[in-house]
Amino acid sequence: MGKAKYHFNPKSLTYEKVKHTFTDMMLKVVAYVATGLVFSSVVLLIAYNLFNSPKELNLLRENQQYKLELSILNDRLEQLADAVKNIEEKDDNIYRVIFESEPVADEIRNGGYGGAEKYNNLKGFDNSDILIETNLKIDKIARKLSVQNKSFDDVFEMAQNKNKMLASIPAIQPIRNKNLKNLVSGFGMRIHPIYKTLRMHQGVDFVAPTGTPIYATGDGVIMYNDNSLSGYGKVVVINHGYGYKTLYAHMSSLKVKPGQKVKRGEIIGTVGSSGLSTGPHLHYEIRKGNKAINPVNFFFNDLSPAEYQKIIEIASKVNQAMS
Repeated sequence: MGKAKYHFNPKSLTYEKVKHTFTDMMLKVVAYVATGLVFSSVVLLIAYNLFNSPKELNLLRENQQYKLELSILNDRLEQLADAVKNIEEKDDNIYRVIFESEPVADEIRNGGYGGAEKYNNLKGFDNSDILIETNLKIDKIARKLSVQNKSFDDVFEMAQNKNKMLASIPAIQPIRNKNLKNLVSGFGMRIHPIYKTLRMHQGVDFVAPTGTPIYATGDGVIMYNDNSLSGYGKVVVINHGYGYKTLYAHMSSLKVKPGQKVKRGEIIGTVGSSGLSTGPHLHYEIRKGNKAINPVNFFFNDLSPAEYQKIIEIASKVNQAMS
């Protein structure tokens, strides 16, 4: 049994035994329980805020691991993007140059990847920025690879048609010029034969007697055969495909008709002096994509290296054109 408790009564000046009622006992019990609950709550609150539970620690480790893996994945995506860029540069500057094809346009290679709302489902998370960045890189690379795959299909088709392409591109002189004396005026600024002023000469002039055969310089289709072009007299235009066209002007006679297919070396007409001309000669032009380019760069098929160098020197002289 517990010891009895007493309290001093100042009125009777005696010690009296303390009597505990049931209510007093209940109040004490309630006080003890309340104190215990408050203490436990404080301890739990401190522990919850200062210390992680095993489950929380596990989730935290997993999140850190995922974040590390995303960072590593982004680094690898950067390396992959550099590799794709290297392939694109080789495609534009090597493979397509070989086949005389224009490079793939930047707006096609760097086309859209979808609207901003595409990544809405990735917003609102702690790592939303890196998640969106990673998905954007993947979409960009996927788009570029798709474009590159199509480009390689085109290059493969061009490779299959290489023989046809090589036969079509202008590669010989349009008249026989064994001694290299027939070429009298080259491409560039030349003195106009009529106006005596410097003007752009968009082709080269070969002097030759009237009736001298003129040859197609590459396989193609006759697209024009007329004498209505201003100053050109009787003229033939051949479409060689692959962006190339050749023009033969001031002819005396025409041997071909529009729509007719011709082969390299086939006679298409004869030299004359029709149109704006100072004497019998052939004015010859090459156009790539409707832009005039220097024909002497395409005389490599029937000349030795020494002859080719000599004809370039002849064509570079600034003299008077014949038309």
